[in-house]
Order: sequence, then C-alpha cells, then structure tokens
Amino acid sequence: MKFELNTAISVLKNTPVVVKALLKDLPEEWISQNEGPETWSPFDVVGHLIHGEKTDWIVRTRLILEQGPEITFEPFDRFAQFKNSEGKNLQTLLTEFEVLRKKNLEILNSLKLADSDLNRKGMHPELGEVTLAQLLSAWVVHDLGHIVQISRVLAKQYVDEVGPWTEYLTILNDS
Repeated sequence: MKFELNTAISVLKNTPVVVKALLKDLPEEWISQNEGPETWSPFDVVGHLIHGEKTDWIVRTRLILEQGPEITFEPFDRFAQFKNSEGKNLQTLLTEFEVLRKKNLEILNSLKLADSDLNRKGMHPELGEVTLAQLLSAWVVHDLGHIVQISRVLAKQYVDEVGPWTEYLTILNDS
C-alpha cells in the first residue's frame, strides 16, 4: 500500500485513544509488568512514545523540510523513558502523550505537505538517506508496533491462567 498522509494522520490521531483505552484504570501490577529481562512494561512504552513525540518525528520532519540530507538527524535515545518517566504515574504519562500527539499533528497539518514534499530526503544516522514519506510511514508502524507490544504484555499476565488454550492464543507465544 502506498503512503497516504490523511490515512497516516488518522492512525496517528487514534494511537493515544487506543493506548489510553488499553491501560486506563488498570492496577499497577498490570502496567509495570514486562516480558522478562531487557523488555518494556506498558508504562515504559508510554514513556517511550512521549520521548518520540518530543525528539523524533516532528523534529525530523522539520529537519527534512528545512535542511534536507545536509544535516544528519540526532540519534534517537530508545531508552530515555526510563529516566524521563521517573516519579510520574501512568495517568500523567497518558495525558502528556495525548497532549503532545495532538500538538504534533497540528504542526504536521500546518505544514501543508504536498506530494512532492513526501519525496524530500533527510539523513538518518544509521539508515542513511530516507524520505519524508518513509519517516511518516515509520511513525505509523512504530505506533502500531507498540500497541501490539502493550497488548502482548497485558495478555501474558494470564499466560498461566488460560490452561490448555495457550496453544490457540498465539499472542502468548509471541515476543
């Protein structure tokens, strides 16, 4: 499927709603569990999404539009949420994510991107030259991947409780 900005924006707009619906009012033990060493809890994932809103997608979009591939993107700290989320509760993070995403989509809409803009290029520090369409597509897929991750971590809280259904519940076998 070819990238389409309006569809991408629809998915991006829905992510905070979906994440909030999955996590709102869950007990701490559900939001703080992960899948084992070096994996993330739902709380960690929300913190990671917030960090992306602050330092990744729109920052890089602007860099592509204003500088092109002449300036390499700053490397993205995939683990910044551990420090940035300290002392915060999930409700605070969910609200912050919702506010930041709304603001970033307003910025994205204000750019009035033309189809030709989607072919403009930037320079990723690891991947090399990328287009704006690729960056925006990655934003959508990144969101969806973390929704799946949150769902999987939540599902695994009952891995021992589902008994013989484990073989039919593929989410319990994914990592």
